[in-house]
Amino acid sequence: MNKVTFFILMLMLTLFVCGYHASAQQGILENASISGSLQTDAQYYVPDKAMGITDSTLNGNVFGMNTSGELNYSVGNFRAGMRFEAYTPALKGFDTRAKGVGIPYFYASYSNKYIDATIGDFYEQFGCGFALRAYQEWNLGYDNAIRGAKVTLRPYKGIKVTGLTGYQRFFWNNYVNILNYDRGLVSGVDGDFNVNEIFDLQMKTQISFGGSFVSKHETGLSKTVSFVFDDSTQYYKLNLPENVATAAGRINVSHGGFGFYGEYAYKINNPSAYNTYIYRPGQALYLTASYSTKGFGVTLAAKRVDNMSFKSKMDASGSDQLDINFIPPLSKQHHYSLPSLYPYATQYNGEMSLKGNVLYSIPKKTKLGGKYGMSIELDYTIVYDIKKDSIQFNGVSMIDQPGTEGYTSPFFAVGDHCLYSDLNLTVTKKFSQKWKGVFSYIYLIYDKDRVEGHSIGEYGVVNAHVGLADVSWKIDNKNSLRCETQWLFTRQDKGNWGTLLFEYSFLPHWFVSVSDEYNYGNEDKDQRLHYYNVSGGYVYNSTRVTLSYGRQRDGLLCVGGVCRYVPAATGVSLSLSTSF
Repeated sequence: MNKVTFFILMLMLTLFVCGYHASAQQGILENASISGSLQTDAQYYVPDKAMGITDSTLNGNVFGMNTSGELNYSVGNFRAGMRFEAYTPALKGFDTRAKGVGIPYFYASYSNKYIDATIGDFYEQFGCGFALRAYQEWNLGYDNAIRGAKVTLRPYKGIKVTGLTGYQRFFWNNYVNILNYDRGLVSGVDGDFNVNEIFDLQMKTQISFGGSFVSKHETGLSKTVSFVFDDSTQYYKLNLPENVATAAGRINVSHGGFGFYGEYAYKINNPSAYNTYIYRPGQALYLTASYSTKGFGVTLAAKRVDNMSFKSKMDASGSDQLDINFIPPLSKQHHYSLPSLYPYATQYNGEMSLKGNVLYSIPKKTKLGGKYGMSIELDYTIVYDIKKDSIQFNGVSMIDQPGTEGYTSPFFAVGDHCLYSDLNLTVTKKFSQKWKGVFSYIYLIYDKDRVEGHSIGEYGVVNAHVGLADVSWKIDNKNSLRCETQWLFTRQDKGNWGTLLFEYSFLPHWFVSVSDEYNYGNEDKDQRLHYYNVSGGYVYNSTRVTLSYGRQRDGLLCVGGVCRYVPAATGVSLSLSTSF
């Protein structure tokens, strides 16, 4: 245990003891509370010859388990807590560096009307995340919590200022590793200002704005890179900046049913492994406008991203989880399996995207709405790369060469390649007290090579049509049946897919389901596999237990534009979650 961790633990213990004695004087049961949660996901893997899974490919790794337990204690203005994690080893698809057991997250905090102070580990987001976002996503095995100190001040009504400093979590690596410099110090400040509250403006229009400044400090940085010039390979030693900063500003305006949000961020030159060590500054712009009234809503959004990867370690790869910032995706987050076969991963090195969403609820007791009404949602997202113009180096044109500015890019110029397009039409209809359904048509364009980082031409561009129907039947107050069918049609990649699922619920505790995904259109007849799954579960208050057996297809699992690869697997899975 290093000195910083020891100091934080001792300070947490001091705050905890002070809070305990304060509560003891007033009655511990009356004034203190304890809460917590437990999540366990385990899987036992078995050979599956059809999927190419044999004893040799498993290599003895027939079991994986991810466990997380969290405990929080609060008394008066004090809070303290910790999280225990065990990857023994991690489930397949999670980074192998996740393997380990310990307490990677602990904190102590104090709050009142004017201040919130936290020491230890914490999560935070400034604005939409362009400058900073520290968060955890359990299903992705992603956790970039910051260990250090954070203070939020509220000196006057409508004003909130947050300052923080610390080091990001890097799996189980020690913090403040001075010898290896395995990540830099992250520091930042953010301000939120509500104009209406500050000036006591009693009007329908609401205005707020904010700004962020975040820096990263690494020491002892140098890098030798190579590129081909005049048919010969040349080597250069780069002096890399020890300090890199991002500044962002945002505004939020609403008036009745109208709303507008805009945020712009600028990052100084930040050569890194992610951008091939170019010295070009980064920029990001996010705009969204919306209008809503009873039964109708429309949203328009636009985003431009140019060289905005910002990590606390310059030579970190995409899987190293050391992202300081976050670029929110515009694409729709699909919950059904076949549309999510081609999920979009945010392209930090450059993308331009547009999104439009319209939601209309047809009133009850109309010709189209019927007795119970009907809702129609149309959603469209399109993403292009950005236009990159060559720069001159010793009279030679080149793009993305290490040690140069990389390229130039007109701010509103669109690139030549459509990375992703997603057209969704969804109709939700309640037919009676017992029957309701969700029906969708989806058209996808997915540049598999560029989005997933493959060699150009390896897979190509996928054009896919998806249709799905999700129908529920409430048999009585305790029994219900849900049937889900999906079809994906494409001539690219692995061809056509079909899915059928039945789920039966015995309220209030039990449920069982049977499903099958069939890749019937695969050009390789040996790979026209059924990905079957049988599962059952029990729910009691906040506790849920699920046991299943079946196949898992390989592919990307994405949440909010952040993805991880999930390998093919067959076996028994157990999931347990509870909270108190």
